[in-house]
Amino acid sequence: MITVHHLNNSRSQRVLWLLEELGLPYEVVRYQRDPATMLAPKELRAIHPLGKSPVITDGAKTIAESGAIIEYLLETYGQGRLIPPPGTPEKQRFTYWLHYAEGSAMPVLVLKLIFGRLPGGVPALVRPVAKLISKGALARLIDPQLARHMSYWETELTASPWFAGEHFTAADIQMSFPIEAAAARSGMMDDKLRLKDFLARIHARPAYQRALKTGGPYDYAND
Repeated sequence: MITVHHLNNSRSQRVLWLLEELGLPYEVVRYQRDPATMLAPKELRAIHPLGKSPVITDGAKTIAESGAIIEYLLETYGQGRLIPPPGTPEKQRFTYWLHYAEGSAMPVLVLKLIFGRLPGGVPALVRPVAKLISKGALARLIDPQLARHMSYWETELTASPWFAGEHFTAADIQMSFPIEAAAARSGMMDDKLRLKDFLARIHARPAYQRALKTGGPYDYAND
């Protein structure tokens, strides 16, 4: 039996969604973030040394990292579903977006989160300096990079309805979290009509809705 070690408001929501799309049986073990630090609880370290989510167990196997989990589930149980045929241009795009989501998109979003919270996490005496540092980093480095990424996503979805081409694949599941996070944090979605449409389409999928019911409250499930 596949077990998803599910952290609230995390990337593991994508794993639940993929399992629902594939129609696979699974069970969920829930973990809650520390309300003060928003970090995962130490109990997750008993499953994987880094103590982060997502992570799944399948019998004696433990698999971490979103992309690795997606590849494992598709190779083991997918039967050719949600992945383009080998050797096709669509498969090349699929592989690119599967790795791009965490390798390129998420670091910028994590920096935006960190610097956005920086002033509130320091003593009051140095808070004015922290605000200046945060404002400067966001304005000169982070927000321009994030805007570039979001424009890139918009352009790609203008060329085709899904990230790997004409058909929905697990690459769209992988890309859902960066786009949802950007929509929630960036304030840059007003002119991104394709991204808004992408969010509306994935949020309307029955498997996505079933995953929400299973996973519990998820702050990013907004168009």
